[in-house]
Amino acid sequence: MTDENPSTKKFARRTMLQHGAGIAAVGAMSALATAASTAPAAARTTGVKSTPGTLPSTVAGVRIPDSGLAREAVAYAQRVCSETIFNHSLRTYLFGALIFDRRGVRYDRELVFVAAVLHDLGLIEAFRTPTERFEVDGADAARKFLTERHVPAERAELVWDAIALRTNVGIATRKRPEIAMISVGSGMDFAGNNLQQIPPDALQDVLTTFPRKGFKKNAIDTILSLCRTKPMAELMHPFAEVGRRHIPGFSVPTVEDLVLAAPFTE
Repeated sequence: MTDENPSTKKFARRTMLQHGAGIAAVGAMSALATAASTAPAAARTTGVKSTPGTLPSTVAGVRIPDSGLAREAVAYAQRVCSETIFNHSLRTYLFGALIFDRRGVRYDRELVFVAAVLHDLGLIEAFRTPTERFEVDGADAARKFLTERHVPAERAELVWDAIALRTNVGIATRKRPEIAMISVGSGMDFAGNNLQQIPPDALQDVLTTFPRKGFKKNAIDTILSLCRTKPMAELMHPFAEVGRRHIPGFSVPTVEDLVLAAPFTE
């Protein structure tokens, strides 16, 4: 797939070299610390399809939070997200919970669920800013959602961190479980990282309840949209490699370009 990119030619190469951004990676999951045990839900819901505004109480033995905040987050995400992105968000929660519950890690289930449900708001055009990375756009949108509902600042900031750091796997998985789980779960669904750790019957439950709905094509199309509309945000981001492969003349510099352009004599 290729796409012409006249908009990126508006950016002077020198201007792009003068702006930095953090390096993100979607890679293997690092080792996770274990803590006191939390009992997973005993029931399993197999083949139950969710409908707008409602979710099953459990999927693959994992409890779906049903607090007022959780229900509001679900309704909000279903309203603004495509079914493909919404289902990915629920799979993110379930995959993270399946891994952490099996390891006996204690965490705030409601907060992880809300963070997972809202974690890809930055991919939605309504929440995109001209220059921020999509992770930051999504984190800002989620924090605004929580602040408007009077969620305490420290809890809203934890959700912000979980969403903003999720593609920095090596950092996120060294942080609190609520932060690590969003990185682990989203990476598992995005790239299949350590998917073999999910039991086959649990995996089937998750995929049946929240099917992928063309996720791969949707992901590539969305990445290319970000590369076309705000290439500066992809500087030193893995998405830039997709832009270079598919968009003729994609002018976002590489790390090598940045080093060689540094204003030093050697």
